[in-house]
Amino acid sequence: MSSRLEGKVAIITGAARGTGEQTARLFVEEGARVVIADVLEDEGRAVAEDLEDAAHFCRLDVTDEASWAETIVTTQTHFGAPTVLVNNAGLLHIQSLVETSAADVERLWRVNALGPFLGTKAVASAMHAAGGGSIVNVASVDGLTVKNGLAAYAPTKWALRGLTRVSAIELGQMGIRVNVVCPEAGGPGMRKEFVPENMDPMDTIAFTHGVIPYNRERPGIEIIRDIARMILFLASDESLSCTGADYPVDAGWTAGRRLKYQPGYSIE
Repeated sequence: MSSRLEGKVAIITGAARGTGEQTARLFVEEGARVVIADVLEDEGRAVAEDLEDAAHFCRLDVTDEASWAETIVTTQTHFGAPTVLVNNAGLLHIQSLVETSAADVERLWRVNALGPFLGTKAVASAMHAAGGGSIVNVASVDGLTVKNGLAAYAPTKWALRGLTRVSAIELGQMGIRVNVVCPEAGGPGMRKEFVPENMDPMDTIAFTHGVIPYNRERPGIEIIRDIARMILFLASDESLSCTGADYPVDAGWTAGRRLKYQPGYSIE
């Protein structure tokens, strides 16, 4: 175990599975103590138990202000004041715009946008009192560019980038850095209901990673851990000059287009 996060106390939302789980595991490997915050109680408790004394599970509904207040108290009771918050919990919805209901839009907004707002607000005072810290929001490449079918999802990720900037400007005065990671890969649990029944959701993670073809050959779990590694960097003191910025982890998805008949295209 190395010590890039030695002495850090982190709250990670949506940590029962997917990106949140891998981030929690990596944080513990690097010396942090971690609160596994999720509504998935059985899965969340299992992750915390596996990480032993370095982790504690807390049931958190990110859309509920009182639930956030309880999570802050739980964190302080078990580990001390939080110095890292990872707003990772999120929902995905894929449907054409004309078929998407207002209820689906509101459901995603409450988790993907309101949740990080409430978390940032809840943690600010305790983090300030601890001498500052780092908040890492997990958005998406769909907050940088868009795809069809994401009328409920993409706007929440654009909103999260805006929240990141406002938070960075205001909370910087408290010694709190705020950044946003924009991955082109989500946990398989998010994707499961939107992929064919005969396909493993994990196999879809590298689907858009053609700019660097070796990523198509890597295990999906390693691509998820790439996201966790970027979150780790932003949570650590290695990134003390980084705030208010976007950090794509997308294997070149948002860099531009590679055109087959233009110079510089390789068929290999």
